[in-house]
Amino acid sequence: MKDSLRLAISPTKDNRKESPGPEQTFIAAEYWPLWPLNYDVMARFRRRTCIILFLFILVICSLMMGLKTLRPDRAVFGDPFGLGLLPEVHQRTTHLEKKPEAVIRAREDGVTNAKTIEITAVSSVKASLPTEAKMADLPPPNYNFHVFYYSWFGNPQFDGKYIHWNHQILPHWDAKIASNYPKGRHTPPDDIASSFYPELGPYSSRDPSVIETHMRQMRSASIGVIALSWYPPGLADDNGEPSDDLVPLILDKAHKFHLKVAFHIEPYKNQDDHSMHNNVKYIIDKYGSHPAFYRQKTNSGRTLPLFYIYDSYITAPEMWANVLTAAGPLTVRNSPYDGLFIALLVEERHKHEIQQGGFDGIYTYFATNGFSYGSSHHNWASLKAFCDSNSLMFIPSVGPGYLDTSIRPWNNHNTRNRVNGKYYEAALSAALLVRPQVISITSFNEWHEGTQIEKAIPKRIGRLVYQDYQPHKPNVYLELTRKWSEKYTKEKEQWLV
Repeated sequence: MKDSLRLAISPTKDNRKESPGPEQTFIAAEYWPLWPLNYDVMARFRRRTCIILFLFILVICSLMMGLKTLRPDRAVFGDPFGLGLLPEVHQRTTHLEKKPEAVIRAREDGVTNAKTIEITAVSSVKASLPTEAKMADLPPPNYNFHVFYYSWFGNPQFDGKYIHWNHQILPHWDAKIASNYPKGRHTPPDDIASSFYPELGPYSSRDPSVIETHMRQMRSASIGVIALSWYPPGLADDNGEPSDDLVPLILDKAHKFHLKVAFHIEPYKNQDDHSMHNNVKYIIDKYGSHPAFYRQKTNSGRTLPLFYIYDSYITAPEMWANVLTAAGPLTVRNSPYDGLFIALLVEERHKHEIQQGGFDGIYTYFATNGFSYGSSHHNWASLKAFCDSNSLMFIPSVGPGYLDTSIRPWNNHNTRNRVNGKYYEAALSAALLVRPQVISITSFNEWHEGTQIEKAIPKRIGRLVYQDYQPHKPNVYLELTRKWSEKYTKEKEQWLV
């Protein structure tokens, strides 16, 4: 090898003026081998340096992404997602439920219909299979753990068509930005409006076996109260259909598992104090006598139904006061229609409006730490102190993560990675620190926004790959909920000492 290197750099007729003498030849022969060796050492050093630098940058980027997902406390409210989310800024009249379709495929009608029949049949069979755990094996329900539940899904077997699984892809309000993203709707059963794929497939909320499976999963997680998304009879969101007729079945199935049902009243067009008074009266008159209808004991010893009011800040506090204060012309106070009315707090200023409107408490809903004032964990202590000093309930909302790019492909910057359950546990830990009377979970099955704790499975169809809970099992978030529900119960005993 040394001889070959020496020959490779030896002087030639083209690069020397004259042939070297004997002494020059001896010196050159002695030092020539060092030149290629030095060159080789430097090349190897440069390669090694580049590799080390690349690995260092990779580690730093990974660390920064991890920190961002776990502690996005300083995220600025009012970013593009916030503007689209808040009806005050970006006009809307419906709930946050529109979902985009990441991939739009052209399928022949015959193939699609065949797949539809097959998938929905499998979904029903899966849901109706006998469950391994008997009722006695399930943990006791914790009525201080509430979970937001959506009954707006449909499929051809039970509804004649897909509902919500085919959610449209929502365009960005800026036309220039919108032009960079796909348009249209999702095309179930393979392409659904979610970044995850449910274990039950694209199910129908009208399938009794699906409802029972959901109740069993919630009970297995030691959840006690279902906060059911509700629209008045005949009304629904833009992508759904009226579902008030499902409430009796949901109440019956909940009662079978000793669960309770509270109502999460969604916003709708022309909602005002008169319509809200009628809504409360309708719910209590029609469902209030059911044994699964949730009532909570107050500090005064009364037992009252609890209502979550989504997007309550859209309506002026003076209008709420007409219904929720004792002197209001449409008051429900000290009547058979009295209750605990919980308002959604997004911005800090909302807490004063909530108090002015006569509400009994606040909740934060969003599972995006740092997205809004209310959803930021580091603000919960001050919100709890405000509520305590004004005789209000504080109900923090926790979630396993957030991923809505299947319906809002332009909203990736608001994604909150699950980090194999660590994000969820961090939120639950933050909630326990403020010692709340109730913890709400966003959500059991809001698949569009990726906040679900319902069982999900790995799924790949061509180039479309759904996210999943691996390396954990499909029920990992149910197990984590149970763990923290039991922890909450034990810690609460110490709070009361």
